[in-house]
Amino acid sequence: MPDLSPLSFIEGIFFGYRVTAALKAAIELDLFTAVAEGADTVEALATHVGAAPRGARILADFLTVRGFLEKADGRYRLTPDSAAFLDRRSPTYLGSIGDFLAAPEHLAITLEDPAARVRAGGSIGLAHTAPENPIWVKFARAMVPFMMPSAQGVAAKVTGFPVPPRRVLDVAAGHGMFGVQVARAVPGVEVAAVDWANVLAVASENAATMGVASRFRPIAGNVFEVDWEGPYDLILLPNILHHFDAPTGTALLRRARENLAPGGRLLAVEFVPNPDRVSPPVPAMFALVMLLNTPAGDAYTAAELEVMGRDAGFRGITTEPLAPTPQTLVEFLA
Repeated sequence: MPDLSPLSFIEGIFFGYRVTAALKAAIELDLFTAVAEGADTVEALATHVGAAPRGARILADFLTVRGFLEKADGRYRLTPDSAAFLDRRSPTYLGSIGDFLAAPEHLAITLEDPAARVRAGGSIGLAHTAPENPIWVKFARAMVPFMMPSAQGVAAKVTGFPVPPRRVLDVAAGHGMFGVQVARAVPGVEVAAVDWANVLAVASENAATMGVASRFRPIAGNVFEVDWEGPYDLILLPNILHHFDAPTGTALLRRARENLAPGGRLLAVEFVPNPDRVSPPVPAMFALVMLLNTPAGDAYTAAELEVMGRDAGFRGITTEPLAPTPQTLVEFLA
Protein backbone atom coordinates (compact mmCIF):
# COMPACT_ATOMS: atom_id res chain seq x y z
CA MET A 1 0.00 0.00 0.00
CA PRO A 2 1.51 3.35 -0.95
CA ASP A 3 2.33 5.91 1.72
CA LEU A 4 -0.59 8.27 2.23
CA SER A 5 -0.33 11.92 3.19
CA PRO A 6 -2.89 14.69 3.55
CA LEU A 7 -0.21 17.36 3.13
CA SER A 8 -1.01 18.21 -0.49
CA PHE A 9 -4.59 19.25 0.17
CA ILE A 10 -3.79 20.70 3.61
CA GLU A 11 -1.15 22.94 2.02
CA GLY A 12 -3.56 23.91 -0.74
CA ILE A 13 -6.49 24.80 1.49
CA PHE A 14 -4.52 26.18 4.44
CA PHE A 15 -1.56 27.89 2.81
CA GLY A 16 -2.78 28.63 -0.73
CA TYR A 17 -4.37 32.01 -0.05
CA ARG A 18 -1.69 32.79 2.50
CA VAL A 19 0.93 32.53 -0.26
CA THR A 20 -1.09 35.18 -2.09
CA ALA A 21 -1.10 37.32 1.06
CA ALA A 22 2.65 36.92 1.53
CA LEU A 23 3.42 37.86 -2.05
CA LYS A 24 1.07 40.86 -1.92
CA ALA A 25 2.86 42.07 1.22
CA ALA A 26 6.33 41.47 -0.20
CA ILE A 27 5.56 43.27 -3.45
CA GLU A 28 3.95 46.22 -1.68
CA LEU A 29 6.94 46.50 0.67
CA ASP A 30 9.35 45.96 -2.26
CA LEU A 31 11.01 43.27 -0.18
CA PHE A 32 12.59 41.44 -3.12
CA THR A 33 14.25 44.61 -4.38
CA ALA A 34 15.49 45.31 -0.86
CA VAL A 35 17.16 41.89 -0.67
CA ALA A 36 18.70 42.43 -4.10
CA GLU A 37 20.11 45.74 -2.91
CA GLY A 38 21.88 44.09 0.01
CA ALA A 39 19.34 44.20 2.83
CA ASP A 40 19.80 40.50 3.42
CA THR A 41 19.45 40.17 7.22
CA VAL A 42 16.28 40.53 9.27
CA GLU A 43 17.46 43.80 10.81
CA ALA A 44 18.57 45.34 7.53
CA LEU A 45 15.47 44.13 5.74
CA ALA A 46 13.15 45.52 8.42
CA THR A 47 14.85 48.91 8.23
CA HIS A 48 14.87 48.97 4.43
CA VAL A 49 11.16 48.15 3.99
CA GLY A 50 9.89 50.00 7.06
CA ALA A 51 8.59 46.96 8.90
CA ALA A 52 8.84 45.49 12.39
CA PRO A 53 11.74 43.01 12.65
CA ARG A 54 9.29 40.27 13.66
CA GLY A 55 7.16 40.96 10.60
CA ALA A 56 10.16 41.03 8.26
CA ARG A 57 11.54 37.79 9.71
CA ILE A 58 8.30 35.84 9.49
CA LEU A 59 7.49 37.06 5.98
CA ALA A 60 11.00 36.40 4.64
CA ASP A 61 11.12 32.94 6.23
CA PHE A 62 7.71 32.05 4.79
CA LEU A 63 8.83 33.18 1.33
CA THR A 64 11.95 31.05 1.76
CA VAL A 65 9.92 27.97 2.60
CA ARG A 66 7.74 28.60 -0.47
CA GLY A 67 10.77 28.92 -2.74
CA PHE A 68 10.79 32.66 -3.43
CA LEU A 69 13.92 33.33 -1.34
CA GLU A 70 16.94 31.34 -0.22
CA LYS A 71 18.48 31.55 3.25
CA ALA A 72 21.90 30.58 4.56
CA ASP A 73 23.70 31.66 7.74
CA GLY A 74 20.92 34.08 8.58
CA ARG A 75 21.13 35.89 5.23
CA TYR A 76 18.56 35.93 2.46
CA ARG A 77 19.09 36.02 -1.28
CA LEU A 78 16.84 35.96 -4.31
CA THR A 79 16.21 32.86 -6.36
CA PRO A 80 16.84 33.24 -10.10
CA ASP A 81 13.09 33.52 -10.76
CA SER A 82 12.61 36.13 -8.05
CA ALA A 83 15.57 38.11 -9.36
CA ALA A 84 14.09 38.13 -12.86
CA PHE A 85 10.46 38.84 -12.02
CA LEU A 86 10.20 40.37 -8.53
CA ASP A 87 13.19 42.74 -8.32
CA ARG A 88 11.75 46.08 -9.41
CA ARG A 89 15.02 46.97 -11.15
CA SER A 90 14.73 44.00 -13.51
CA PRO A 91 13.53 44.67 -17.08
CA THR A 92 11.26 41.62 -16.72
CA TYR A 93 9.66 42.76 -13.44
CA LEU A 94 6.12 41.40 -13.01
CA GLY A 95 5.19 42.63 -9.54
CA SER A 96 2.43 44.89 -10.84
CA ILE A 97 0.29 41.97 -12.00
CA GLY A 98 -0.68 41.31 -8.39
CA ASP A 99 -2.76 44.50 -8.49
CA PHE A 100 -5.09 42.64 -10.87
CA LEU A 101 -4.62 38.94 -10.18
CA ALA A 102 -4.90 39.42 -6.42
CA ALA A 103 -7.34 42.34 -6.50
CA PRO A 104 -10.02 42.32 -3.77
CA GLU A 105 -12.66 41.81 -6.47
CA HIS A 106 -10.95 38.60 -7.56
CA LEU A 107 -10.37 37.33 -4.05
CA ALA A 108 -13.98 37.92 -3.06
CA ILE A 109 -15.38 36.05 -6.06
CA THR A 110 -12.83 33.25 -5.72
CA LEU A 111 -13.21 32.54 -2.01
CA GLU A 112 -16.83 33.47 -1.36
CA ASP A 113 -18.87 30.30 -1.90
CA PRO A 114 -16.98 28.74 -4.82
CA ALA A 115 -19.16 25.63 -4.49
CA ALA A 116 -22.15 27.73 -5.56
CA ARG A 117 -20.37 28.56 -8.79
CA VAL A 118 -19.63 24.90 -9.40
CA ARG A 119 -23.28 24.04 -8.80
CA ALA A 120 -24.41 26.80 -11.15
CA GLY A 121 -21.75 26.08 -13.77
CA GLY A 122 -20.53 29.68 -13.62
CA SER A 123 -20.60 32.95 -11.73
CA ILE A 124 -23.71 34.25 -10.06
CA GLY A 125 -24.68 37.16 -12.29
CA LEU A 126 -22.37 38.79 -14.83
CA ALA A 127 -19.41 39.02 -12.41
CA HIS A 128 -16.39 40.34 -14.33
CA THR A 129 -18.30 40.49 -17.63
CA ALA A 130 -20.55 43.28 -16.33
CA PRO A 131 -20.53 46.44 -18.49
CA GLU A 132 -17.74 48.93 -17.69
CA ASN A 133 -16.58 46.84 -14.74
CA PRO A 134 -13.74 48.81 -13.06
CA ILE A 135 -11.75 45.57 -12.63
CA TRP A 136 -10.74 45.93 -16.28
CA VAL A 137 -9.12 49.28 -15.59
CA LYS A 138 -6.97 47.46 -13.01
CA PHE A 139 -6.27 44.83 -15.66
CA ALA A 140 -5.22 47.47 -18.19
CA ARG A 141 -2.89 49.19 -15.73
CA ALA A 142 -1.40 46.11 -14.06
CA MET A 143 -1.07 43.38 -16.66
CA VAL A 144 1.08 44.99 -19.37
CA PRO A 145 4.31 43.24 -18.23
CA PHE A 146 2.61 39.84 -18.29
CA MET A 147 0.91 40.37 -21.65
CA MET A 148 3.83 42.07 -23.38
CA PRO A 149 5.56 38.86 -24.56
CA SER A 150 2.30 37.63 -26.12
CA ALA A 151 1.72 41.01 -27.76
CA GLN A 152 5.24 41.06 -29.13
CA GLY A 153 4.77 37.53 -30.44
CA VAL A 154 1.64 38.59 -32.30
CA ALA A 155 3.44 41.61 -33.73
CA ALA A 156 6.29 39.36 -34.93
CA LYS A 157 3.73 37.15 -36.66
CA VAL A 158 2.20 40.16 -38.41
CA THR A 159 5.56 41.40 -39.66
CA GLY A 160 5.87 38.10 -41.51
CA PHE A 161 2.70 38.63 -43.53
CA PRO A 162 3.37 38.82 -47.31
CA VAL A 163 1.28 42.01 -47.42
CA PRO A 164 1.43 44.20 -44.30
CA PRO A 165 -1.95 45.36 -42.95
CA ARG A 166 -2.96 48.98 -43.28
CA ARG A 167 -5.98 48.99 -40.95
CA VAL A 168 -6.02 46.93 -37.73
CA LEU A 169 -8.70 46.50 -35.07
CA ASP A 170 -7.91 45.38 -31.51
CA VAL A 171 -11.14 43.98 -30.00
CA ALA A 172 -11.60 44.17 -26.22
CA ALA A 173 -8.25 45.92 -26.30
CA GLY A 174 -7.80 46.43 -22.56
CA HIS A 175 -4.30 47.86 -22.14
CA GLY A 176 -4.07 48.09 -25.95
CA MET A 177 -0.68 46.42 -26.14
CA PHE A 178 -1.57 43.97 -28.90
CA GLY A 179 -2.58 46.74 -31.27
CA VAL A 180 0.16 49.04 -30.03
CA GLN A 181 2.89 46.46 -30.65
CA VAL A 182 1.57 45.88 -34.17
CA ALA A 183 1.64 49.64 -34.73
CA ARG A 184 5.25 49.77 -33.56
CA ALA A 185 6.24 46.85 -35.77
CA VAL A 186 4.44 47.86 -38.98
CA PRO A 187 5.23 51.37 -40.26
CA GLY A 188 2.20 53.41 -41.24
CA VAL A 189 -0.44 50.98 -39.95
CA GLU A 190 -3.54 52.55 -38.38
CA VAL A 191 -4.88 50.78 -35.27
CA ALA A 192 -8.40 51.10 -33.86
CA ALA A 193 -9.26 49.69 -30.45
CA VAL A 194 -12.73 48.84 -29.15
CA ASP A 195 -13.51 48.47 -25.43
CA TRP A 196 -15.29 50.29 -22.64
CA ALA A 197 -14.42 54.01 -22.45
CA ASN A 198 -12.84 53.77 -18.99
CA VAL A 199 -10.49 51.03 -20.21
CA LEU A 200 -9.63 52.76 -23.48
CA ALA A 201 -8.36 55.75 -21.53
CA VAL A 202 -5.56 53.51 -20.26
CA ALA A 203 -4.95 52.03 -23.72
CA SER A 204 -4.63 55.53 -25.16
CA GLU A 205 -2.09 56.41 -22.47
CA ASN A 206 -0.08 53.33 -23.39
CA ALA A 207 -0.23 54.19 -27.09
CA ALA A 208 1.13 57.66 -26.28
CA THR A 209 3.90 56.21 -24.11
CA MET A 210 4.88 53.86 -26.94
CA GLY A 211 4.94 56.69 -29.47
CA VAL A 212 2.02 55.57 -31.65
CA ALA A 213 -0.78 57.83 -30.39
CA SER A 214 -1.22 59.45 -33.80
CA ARG A 215 -2.03 56.03 -35.30
CA PHE A 216 -4.21 54.77 -32.44
CA ARG A 217 -7.98 55.40 -32.48
CA PRO A 218 -10.32 54.36 -29.64
CA ILE A 219 -13.87 53.12 -30.32
CA ALA A 220 -15.78 53.12 -27.03
CA GLY A 221 -18.63 50.72 -26.43
CA ASN A 222 -19.84 47.14 -26.12
CA VAL A 223 -17.91 44.96 -28.58
CA PHE A 224 -21.14 43.18 -29.52
CA GLU A 225 -23.04 46.39 -30.25
CA VAL A 226 -20.83 49.33 -31.19
CA ASP A 227 -19.99 49.98 -34.85
CA TRP A 228 -16.51 48.59 -35.46
CA GLU A 229 -16.09 50.97 -38.41
CA GLY A 230 -14.63 48.27 -40.65
CA PRO A 231 -13.44 46.79 -42.86
CA TYR A 232 -9.98 45.91 -41.53
CA ASP A 233 -7.02 44.07 -42.97
CA LEU A 234 -6.33 42.51 -39.57
CA ILE A 235 -8.57 41.98 -36.55
CA LEU A 236 -7.12 40.95 -33.20
CA LEU A 237 -9.14 39.07 -30.57
CA PRO A 238 -6.73 38.86 -27.62
CA ASN A 239 -8.04 37.03 -24.56
CA ILE A 240 -11.76 37.55 -25.10
CA LEU A 241 -13.33 34.38 -26.50
CA HIS A 242 -12.76 32.49 -23.25
CA HIS A 243 -15.09 34.88 -21.39
CA PHE A 244 -18.19 33.54 -23.14
CA ASP A 245 -19.98 30.34 -24.05
CA ALA A 246 -19.45 28.86 -27.51
CA PRO A 247 -22.55 30.44 -29.16
CA THR A 248 -21.54 33.91 -27.93
CA GLY A 249 -17.96 33.34 -29.05
CA THR A 250 -19.27 32.25 -32.44
CA ALA A 251 -21.34 35.44 -32.67
CA LEU A 252 -18.24 37.50 -31.95
CA LEU A 253 -16.25 35.62 -34.58
CA ARG A 254 -19.06 36.15 -37.09
CA ARG A 255 -18.97 39.87 -36.35
CA ALA A 256 -15.23 39.88 -36.90
CA ARG A 257 -15.62 38.07 -40.22
CA GLU A 258 -18.14 40.67 -41.37
CA ASN A 259 -15.62 43.42 -40.61
CA LEU A 260 -12.70 41.84 -42.46
CA ALA A 261 -11.59 43.33 -45.77
CA PRO A 262 -11.09 40.90 -48.70
CA GLY A 263 -7.94 38.94 -47.87
CA GLY A 264 -8.09 40.14 -44.27
CA ARG A 265 -6.87 38.00 -41.36
CA LEU A 266 -8.17 37.27 -37.87
CA LEU A 267 -5.80 36.42 -34.99
CA ALA A 268 -6.91 35.41 -31.50
CA VAL A 269 -4.85 34.80 -28.38
CA GLU A 270 -6.15 32.14 -26.00
CA PHE A 271 -5.27 29.68 -23.25
CA VAL A 272 -5.73 26.43 -25.20
CA PRO A 273 -5.63 23.14 -23.25
CA ASN A 274 -4.93 19.80 -24.86
CA PRO A 275 -7.90 17.52 -25.65
CA ASP A 276 -7.45 15.80 -22.27
CA ARG A 277 -8.17 19.18 -20.59
CA VAL A 278 -5.56 18.55 -17.86
CA SER A 279 -2.47 19.65 -19.78
CA PRO A 280 -0.54 21.86 -20.20
CA PRO A 281 -1.05 23.01 -16.59
CA VAL A 282 -1.69 26.75 -17.03
CA PRO A 283 -4.21 26.56 -19.90
CA ALA A 284 -5.91 23.59 -18.24
CA MET A 285 -6.27 25.34 -14.87
CA PHE A 286 -7.44 28.56 -16.53
CA ALA A 287 -10.87 27.00 -17.00
CA LEU A 288 -11.44 27.32 -13.23
CA VAL A 289 -10.75 31.06 -13.46
CA MET A 290 -13.53 31.32 -16.02
CA LEU A 291 -15.86 29.16 -13.91
CA LEU A 292 -15.47 31.49 -10.94
CA ASN A 293 -15.44 34.80 -12.79
CA THR A 294 -17.85 34.47 -15.73
CA PRO A 295 -21.35 33.05 -16.29
CA ALA A 296 -20.29 30.66 -19.05
CA GLY A 297 -16.66 31.18 -20.09
CA ASP A 298 -14.16 28.36 -20.57
CA ALA A 299 -10.68 27.45 -21.76
CA TYR A 300 -11.44 26.07 -25.23
CA THR A 301 -9.51 23.31 -26.95
CA ALA A 302 -8.30 23.78 -30.51
CA ALA A 303 -11.09 21.50 -31.74
CA GLU A 304 -13.73 23.60 -29.99
CA LEU A 305 -12.28 26.82 -31.38
CA GLU A 306 -12.32 25.30 -34.84
CA VAL A 307 -16.02 24.44 -34.52
CA MET A 308 -16.76 27.98 -33.38
CA GLY A 309 -14.81 29.35 -36.34
CA ARG A 310 -16.56 27.13 -38.88
CA ASP A 311 -19.96 28.03 -37.45
CA ALA A 312 -18.98 31.69 -37.92
CA GLY A 313 -18.07 31.10 -41.58
CA PHE A 314 -14.32 30.53 -41.38
CA ARG A 315 -12.60 27.63 -43.18
CA GLY A 316 -10.77 26.43 -40.10
CA ILE A 317 -7.95 27.46 -37.78
CA THR A 318 -4.23 27.18 -37.34
CA THR A 319 -2.53 27.31 -33.94
CA GLU A 320 0.99 28.02 -32.77
CA PRO A 321 2.46 28.54 -29.30
CA LEU A 322 3.34 32.05 -28.20
CA ALA A 323 6.52 30.96 -26.40
CA PRO A 324 7.70 31.68 -23.77
CA THR A 325 4.14 32.39 -22.60
CA PRO A 326 1.50 29.72 -21.86
CA GLN A 327 -0.77 31.19 -24.53
CA THR A 328 -1.57 30.12 -28.07
CA LEU A 329 -1.94 32.19 -31.23
CA VAL A 330 -5.03 31.09 -33.14
CA GLU A 331 -5.61 32.19 -36.73
CA PHE A 332 -9.13 31.84 -38.09
CA LEU A 333 -8.87 31.24 -41.83
CA ALA A 334 -11.30 33.33 -43.89
